[in-house]
Amino acid sequence: MLICPHCQFENPNDNKFCQNCGTSLTHRTCHECGCEVSLDTQYCQSCGAECGTIWWAIIAQETPVIVSEFGDAITQGNINSQPQFAVGLFLDREQRYQLLAPLPNPEVMATNTEVKVRVLDCQPYQISPIEAMLENQPNGLIVPSLSVIGIPNLAKAYVLLQPETIPGIPLIHDAWQQDNIQVILLEDRSHWQLLLDAWQDQTTHPLQILHWCYQMIHLWGVLERVNCRQSLLELSNLRLDEDQTLGLQRLYLETPGSNLSEDGEQPLTIKALGRVWQTLCKQSQRTQIGSVVQMLEDLEIGKIENLEELRSRLEEIATELELSAHRDFSSTEAKYPSASTILQDDDDGDETDKNEDAPTIILSMQLRSVENTGRTDVGRQRNHNEDYFGIDSKQQKLELPRNRNLQARGLYILCDGMGGHAGGEVASELAVNTLRQYFQENWVTAELPTAETIQKAVFLANETIYNLNQQGLRSGVGRMGTTLVMLLMHNTKAAVAHVGDSRLYRYTHKRGLEQITVDHEVGQREIAKGVEFTIAYARPDAYQLTQALGPRDANFVHPEVDFFEICEDTLLLLASDGLSDNDLVENYWQTHLEPLLSSGTNLESGLSDLIDLANEHNGHDNITGILIRVKVSPNQQSWH
Repeated sequence: MLICPHCQFENPNDNKFCQNCGTSLTHRTCHECGCEVSLDTQYCQSCGAECGTIWWAIIAQETPVIVSEFGDAITQGNINSQPQFAVGLFLDREQRYQLLAPLPNPEVMATNTEVKVRVLDCQPYQISPIEAMLENQPNGLIVPSLSVIGIPNLAKAYVLLQPETIPGIPLIHDAWQQDNIQVILLEDRSHWQLLLDAWQDQTTHPLQILHWCYQMIHLWGVLERVNCRQSLLELSNLRLDEDQTLGLQRLYLETPGSNLSEDGEQPLTIKALGRVWQTLCKQSQRTQIGSVVQMLEDLEIGKIENLEELRSRLEEIATELELSAHRDFSSTEAKYPSASTILQDDDDGDETDKNEDAPTIILSMQLRSVENTGRTDVGRQRNHNEDYFGIDSKQQKLELPRNRNLQARGLYILCDGMGGHAGGEVASELAVNTLRQYFQENWVTAELPTAETIQKAVFLANETIYNLNQQGLRSGVGRMGTTLVMLLMHNTKAAVAHVGDSRLYRYTHKRGLEQITVDHEVGQREIAKGVEFTIAYARPDAYQLTQALGPRDANFVHPEVDFFEICEDTLLLLASDGLSDNDLVENYWQTHLEPLLSSGTNLESGLSDLIDLANEHNGHDNITGILIRVKVSPNQQSWH
């Protein structure tokens, strides 16, 4: 079946357009120039940008055989009579995965050797057997064992770990085994930066290096469960994504001989991890911190015996460096305040609660970039748009020879008006403009406004609309009003205020999707009283608003104001109910929000796709969204 990239609808394999939304299933739009590009083409014919879906293939054989263009095992006696693995030929019988580079000569590979090559997926919308299996597992469907469905040994560790969605582990797309040949297709990380290169960079702060070590400790524990700790011992396998997060290019299975230490006597222990760090330190030729040198020595002689002790030692060193940095740069930090984040184990599931009480490393975080975009759409059934939004953002960079500092301030306002034609439109626009003007005049300090100041702004917007209602002698449903969701950001600190059912969502890799605001509606009011969800929303008035700006005076408006810190790369979404209705965000965040956290994606195009999706499901209402992408990193001020 073909999965529509836009609405995720399942289509027959021979469909050229999605039966549900009409999206092309044979072409995609070039992300650079907007031209239509065939799915079986690697580069855009107009601008040359790489548009194809690329996978990294690992091909392994257990005995010396020759591989034909269709993946058949061939005897050595037929070398000269069989086609070679050349560029443009296919890796599989179905002719889906096309080689982008020739396989190395000679074609007869020695036992247990591997070949790596990039391939073009000519049918990227067709779900693979492994993808189908992993997708059905959470639904409780019976899935055959890995051996029964022919998944090779090379793929099993990926399949077992993939449901945990660990960022450091590459995603597996497809795998198959024919006779002695094993093939697995992985997310292509061959272009990611080598950890060694970043480690060697003299501008990389020691706290960032400790952060990578901390990530390696976490991955060691994960990989131990699937016998793949060897993956962390290959320097060329340690990579960094665009956000400087540690990742593995692939997994290496520990064979009976490979799980021994360098002396060949003891099984792999965390001493091996310490030796990797020693190698990185030596090859980087950086001046080493005494406490790090001592930690590595203690690892080698066995004073540090397990991951918990190693993690604790790293936390002590990080605290030491933090205190030193604060002493050296207290004047700079007073002028350019930054947030702090808790660095702790990334374990998921039940272990998360245990980690909340575990020792932590406090890392100072700073902004790396802030991007935003907004869009509103009338929808498919309304003849006018009562939504309105406003974005007021400013950024200032400080560039010094040994320091780069980004200061950013943003005010993001979204309102969903009500009251009929010329009523809701007036209320929503009036609220946005009133709030913008208020903060232009009253937000003058280098920090977020207080909760009281933010509430005063909301009360002023309410009063402005209320007075207009009174002057026009509007009554009942004729009284115009509007919902409000408003985000204020200063560097890595944020405040959100809301009235009504317009929402703020937050997405991060660690926490997934979170709805930050709680709708002001009858159903939620009943839940707050202790009524069960199903009963609360069985009421005919469950979705009726309990609060809005404008219809009533300040005595009936109780804006909620909450503060939070941005401690990791974050995507924020302000949404009117036309966008959030029918759990659209909750159902499609993995396809329409998660990819947008990457700096390589176009935020404006992503929001357009999200609103188009909402038009298909919630076209009964106006649709408005604001997206903000915030990138942060450990504070890397100059180091002596």
